[in-house]
Amino acid sequence: VLWVIFFVLLLTVVLDRLLFKPVLRVMASRDEATRSARELAERSASEARQASDEFEKRTTEARTELYRQMDEMRRAAMSERAEIVARTRAEAEAEVSAASAKLAADAEQARHRLDAEADALGAAVAERILGRRAS
Repeated sequence: VLWVIFFVLLLTVVLDRLLFKPVLRVMASRDEATRSARELAERSASEARQASDEFEKRTTEARTELYRQMDEMRRAAMSERAEIVARTRAEAEAEVSAASAKLAADAEQARHRLDAEADALGAAVAERILGRRAS
């Protein structure tokens, strides 16, 4: 019985040193590696979220700036268009006014010329009919 107790104790010590401690040490190192990998993954995910948030923020700012610039360009183009239309309208009105004045002057000149020609024709007809100059 003593020998059995002695061998059981010896076997316990041998198994503890040769089997259980190395296995427990490997399990502990694997647990530590898993824990550090999990922490690294969580940290990486957190950094990725922060980078994504920063990207979204910058993208939104850039989009806002682009829309603001486009709006300014549209307003400038509309203003320039309005100026061109107003200038063209003024030029057209000036040309129409000048053409109207010239037409009125030409019509007045034509009336005077027609009146003079009518008087001359009338005098010529009267001279032919009367055979002498009418007074």
